[in-house]
Amino acid sequence: TMSSSKSLLVLENFIGGKFVPCSSYIDSYNPSTGDVYCRVPDSGKEEVEAAVRAAKDAFPIWSSKSPLERSQILNKLADLIEHDLEAFAQAESKDQGKTITFARTVDIPRAVHNFRFFASSILHHTTECTEAAAGGCLHFTSRTPVGVAGLISPWNLPLYLLTWKIAPAIACGNTVVAKPSEMTSVTAWMMCKLFEKAGIPHGVVNMVFGTGSKAGEAIVCHPDVPLISFTGSTLTAQRITEKSAPHCKKLSLELGGKNPALIFDDADLNQCIPATVRSSFANQGEICLCTSRIFVQKGIYNEFLKRFVAETKKWKIGNPSDPTVNVGALISKEHLEKVRNYVKKAQAEGAKILCGEGVDSLVLPAGNQKGYFMLPTVITEIKDESCCMQEEIFGPVTCVVAFDTEEEVIERANGVKYGLAATVWSSNVSRVHRVAQRLQSGLVWTNCWLVRDLNLPFGGVKASGVGREGAKDSYEFFTEVKTITIKY
Repeated sequence: TMSSSKSLLVLENFIGGKFVPCSSYIDSYNPSTGDVYCRVPDSGKEEVEAAVRAAKDAFPIWSSKSPLERSQILNKLADLIEHDLEAFAQAESKDQGKTITFARTVDIPRAVHNFRFFASSILHHTTECTEAAAGGCLHFTSRTPVGVAGLISPWNLPLYLLTWKIAPAIACGNTVVAKPSEMTSVTAWMMCKLFEKAGIPHGVVNMVFGTGSKAGEAIVCHPDVPLISFTGSTLTAQRITEKSAPHCKKLSLELGGKNPALIFDDADLNQCIPATVRSSFANQGEICLCTSRIFVQKGIYNEFLKRFVAETKKWKIGNPSDPTVNVGALISKEHLEKVRNYVKKAQAEGAKILCGEGVDSLVLPAGNQKGYFMLPTVITEIKDESCCMQEEIFGPVTCVVAFDTEEEVIERANGVKYGLAATVWSSNVSRVHRVAQRLQSGLVWTNCWLVRDLNLPFGGVKASGVGREGAKDSYEFFTEVKTITIKY
């Protein structure tokens, strides 16, 4: 009805330093109530064209600033976001469905840290140089910004993953056309309001809201956007690769995972169990780094299972704005349906559901009855070939299976198309090293999960992506290198 749409939040694109209305809009839902929460621009070619033009116009001035000047501006932006941390956290929780606690302690602090980190790292890069005595030549490299960066980020960690791209892109002197997910655009729009105050010149960061098939495609296909950084599904990444191939674009693709935990019988279960519950269900299991295949050595399998299920059942599900809640809502009705279908398939295959979906009853507060909620679900007695053990579910579902030997579990852990992250639980130091070397994975955590040092490379192998990002890696991706030779 017209009356209710009056009170809805209406986002606008941010192009050339100004908020610009759009001719058509998409509804965005509050996942914890199932109601429309805001209207997001449904941008296409025209809006992207304007954003690219603004970014191109801003490039000469921005790229000629010194790293120190850009660093000071990034730090100022970090301070401004931090100052509004609570408002950002509230908006992220409402828009995405994640718990207010997670948004407060993980998403927004990490977004602030992303800017501070690259504001610092940009000051410490050096280039290479060799002296070839025979020819009397000095060879050295120089790095320059690439131009307009196209940045496409997902709905699971909206501001966190958007800033993980924007920060290094602009720190290196590029200008940006960014497209957050149409399902979670509010915090990106809020951040645009701070750019002027931070001292970011008009056109350096342009935000175009809309769907992947329209706005995303227009960015990927634009001849004046030489570089694309994308986080999302493997399927979309294949399309991006095809569409960008004729233009020879630089690509960084961070895709899905089907991450294993290898739990050996000498693991410290007092640490392992709470951490593995967290790695399975944090952010409703909607993190590309979440554990979804848990391999437990036979000797401790029964004890692990009993304690793991007991710990899982302690997780409280409900209104995301309640600070005592551990599990919020899933992103959308469609996504919830998809995740539930995986559990149904497992049941049809004869697997056992130990807790969660279809086993325990879901009790929700009055205002959240229509929200997209699902209990953390533990599946066991399932074959490695099952789609639940092969495909990324991206929800609060994890599978627990037994194994005998180290050799066997490495082979099984590697037996999927993905290779993003793995965790190993063991107190045997030589085993930890042997196993870490042999896992086909971009990241391996031992006796911990999701402990990140942004200096070090982040990314996956196989279907989990192409390229790495981190202090040195992002610098290399967001700049072009030139080799200069001088004869003396």
